Amino acid sequence: MGMFSRFTDIINANINNMLDKAENPEKMIRLIIQEMEETLVEVRSTAAKHIADKKTLVREVRSLETSIAHWQTKAELALTKGREDLAKSALVEKHKNQEKLSSLQEELSHVDEFLTAVQEDSQRLQAKLSEAKRKQEACALRKQSAQVRLKVRETAAIYNIDEAISKFERYQQKIDKVEAEIEAFDMMHNNDLDSQFRDLEVDDNIEQELEQMKKKVVNG
Repeated sequence: MGMFSRFTDIINANINNMLDKAENPEKMIRLIIQEMEETLVEVRSTAAKHIADKKTLVREVRSLETSIAHWQTKAELALTKGREDLAKSALVEKHKNQEKLSSLQEELSHVDEFLTAVQEDSQRLQAKLSEAKRKQEACALRKQSAQVRLKVRETAAIYNIDEAISKFERYQQKIDKVEAEIEAFDMMHNNDLDSQFRDLEVDDNIEQELEQMKKKVVNG
């Protein structure tokens, strides 16, 4: 069973309200469009049947009009020939055809009224279908836009993480560089101290050797 029970339900439907209340608006708009298209096919099929009926009625009307003219001519001919009886019979046939013609013309008028109403209904339904399709396009665009915005934000989040990691690595490199410079300074400082102590040790040895030589010369 469809969501619309009558043609007027579709025409009077508030698509916005239906979509607002729907758990799945995208699915709902597809169903609405499908049912509208099916109803439009039915309306057009009904219109086509009545157009065919109208063509048949028009042919019958023309045939009766021809027949009425025919019997009118026959009645006049009979009177000119002094055959009043035949003229009367011809007029009887003419009147029969006139009655049929009157009935067919009334039926044809009803068919015309129906076709006019069907055409108006078809136009209203087509307008409602166009509205539904615009809503479907709008839903699709909103979904696409939301997906694009989400992707942009996800990309931005990834970029921010990468940037933070890059900054941390650069900061770590700076720290490593400073630590290396400290180590190099310490090594240079330690080497200088060692050199000074070695110099002191050499000087002490020389002094000792010099004293020994002095004693040797004096005692010699």
